[in-house]
Amino acid sequence: MRLAIIVVGASVVSVLGLLAFRGVVPLDELRLAANGLGNYLQTVGGVYAVLLAFVVYVVWNQFDAARAHVDRESAALVDLHRTASGLPKGTRDPLQAGLRGYVDAVLHREWDAMVRRDEKVIASVGELLDEVWLAIHSCQPANECQVTIYGEVLSRFNDLTDVRTSRLTSSRQRIPIVMKVLLYLGALTVIGSTYMMIFDPWWIHATVVAALSGAVAHILFLIVDLDDPFSDRWAITKSPFERARQAFDRNAHTLDADEPAIAA
Repeated sequence: MRLAIIVVGASVVSVLGLLAFRGVVPLDELRLAANGLGNYLQTVGGVYAVLLAFVVYVVWNQFDAARAHVDRESAALVDLHRTASGLPKGTRDPLQAGLRGYVDAVLHREWDAMVRRDEKVIASVGELLDEVWLAIHSCQPANECQVTIYGEVLSRFNDLTDVRTSRLTSSRQRIPIVMKVLLYLGALTVIGSTYMMIFDPWWIHATVVAALSGAVAHILFLIVDLDDPFSDRWAITKSPFERARQAFDRNAHTLDADEPAIAA
């Protein structure tokens, strides 16, 4: 709905601007300069089209990378939780409890904090992983198997912290303000330049201007939306973390690594 309002609004405003322009500018002089104006508009329009294509490509790649970071982090959480099942009970239980608490905090606190850019909340959620690290650091493997598992846990924890950092970095990345100014000024320049290309009858001119304005407004809306990957219409969902939390419950530890295996 908001997209439709913006596109229609931009088209209507541009047509009203065209009517005002045609009412105050001598049209015969513009007709005489039609060839030169056509070359000018072709150059300006081409440059702006390349700029739009470049920015859309960049923000889409950033959006896709942010979505991949979310998927990788949730997968790393499940792997770490599962691998930790092979550690001694004194390490396993607080480690897995810490991972559950971390996922719950991401779902209920940090996700909205990323949208609001609330660094205080984000930092407090990150401290939960510090507690997980302390549980890992206190581990005392009892046999060779647990030593191997402990090494895997360390590796997977490092992977988890790396992808968390990548996710948070993606949530903070934005198009530079100078680029945004260039995008909006370019839109005004290209649309305003079409006013000087005189079409008869006037409704053909109005149709061209409205169509161009609507298309540019649509692309700019897409750029702004994708530039903030964790909010707005096409926001990345937190469903991977919800599935990770469900996986924790399904993969609840049932065997005690401290107990010796029972001979057959």
